Amino acid sequence: MTSAKARTTILGAALLVSACSFSEEALWPSLTGEDPAGDTTMEATSEQSAMTTATTQSTIPASAQPSLGSSSFEPVDVTPGAATGTFVGDKVIELRGELLSLQGAISQHNQILQEVRAKIVGDSQRYHNTVAAMNARLQVGTTPGNPILVQQFNNAQADLDHVESDIVIMNQLAQAVSTDSTMSAFLAESAHAAFDVSGAVDEDHRQLAILEDEVNRTVVLIERLLKEVSSDVRRQTAYVSTERSNLNLLSAGIKSGEIYGISLVNQAMASAAGGSNNMAGLPVDTTGRRPLVVIRFDRNNVPYEQALYNAVSRVLEQRPNAVFDLVAVAPASGDEATIALNSSKSRRHAENVLRSLVDMGLPPSRVAISGKTADNANVNEVRLYLR
Repeated sequence: MTSAKARTTILGAALLVSACSFSEEALWPSLTGEDPAGDTTMEATSEQSAMTTATTQSTIPASAQPSLGSSSFEPVDVTPGAATGTFVGDKVIELRGELLSLQGAISQHNQILQEVRAKIVGDSQRYHNTVAAMNARLQVGTTPGNPILVQQFNNAQADLDHVESDIVIMNQLAQAVSTDSTMSAFLAESAHAAFDVSGAVDEDHRQLAILEDEVNRTVVLIERLLKEVSSDVRRQTAYVSTERSNLNLLSAGIKSGEIYGISLVNQAMASAAGGSNNMAGLPVDTTGRRPLVVIRFDRNNVPYEQALYNAVSRVLEQRPNAVFDLVAVAPASGDEATIALNSSKSRRHAENVLRSLVDMGLPPSRVAISGKTADNANVNEVRLYLR
């Protein structure tokens, strides 16, 4: 074996020449199939792998926490009033006291909101700083399972857990503000109904008019507060879900010592559509279809993850709802026992590739897995097709 071949990293997951460019034509599964063991695949040397990794790194978008609301919700002061000695006057005093109590609750909830917002920002900043440090280390290359990166990953996961806990508090706050809204609506109705009670003096109606205006302003304030809190909860919940997927992929990168990018599911503009996880292993018709990726397991520990990620990532950039067929291929040569043994090994390889795709963020519902034997396969292979 020459020194050049000694340096060669046989991915076995060689991208087809046409699939690498990902032209519109190449993405259709109706292309004429060619022998995946022939010239339609490329072997990636160490230099080619480095170039592919550099390209991937340069296209990683900066992840950012969605903006939080910035409003502060402080209720206006309640105008004091004098007792008139009438039933309506007593009712005004009672309603005024309830409004003061409600506004006290609003002030408390506003304080909680501002504190939680500040905490979310702090937790998120620490999380992104840690993730940036891990990506920087992976970008220049590191050892698989680097303990420093493992510790940083644990810290990042803890920070994201804190953000999730902050969202729980904010969600509880939204429920409390919803109760405030119900109370404010009751006060508004009560103040309006008090005008129809007989036995009132002019001073009662004057104070009622002022009270009703202040209650209505409080109703509007609570509606704004509830809308902003609900919006914060919705955006931050989606943000945490996205970052969980990215962390799963980062975990896979730390295990292999490589940098991938953002989670595959986050590249898709829509959720998984169509397709089923064909775990029963029913035959998949690949006639006339050119494989997107071919992974040849001709030795132990074939490093296929980076090439696999690049191929699927580029497909999802153009077809967010893409569905794939993952086919375990065993050589058809040999006696019956040998074929059965190779089929079993090939199936395990396909399951490992599927786990890699899931770790990268691709929903399992997007991949149908099956197995077959092929005359043109010299070693166990896993082929990925675009459906």
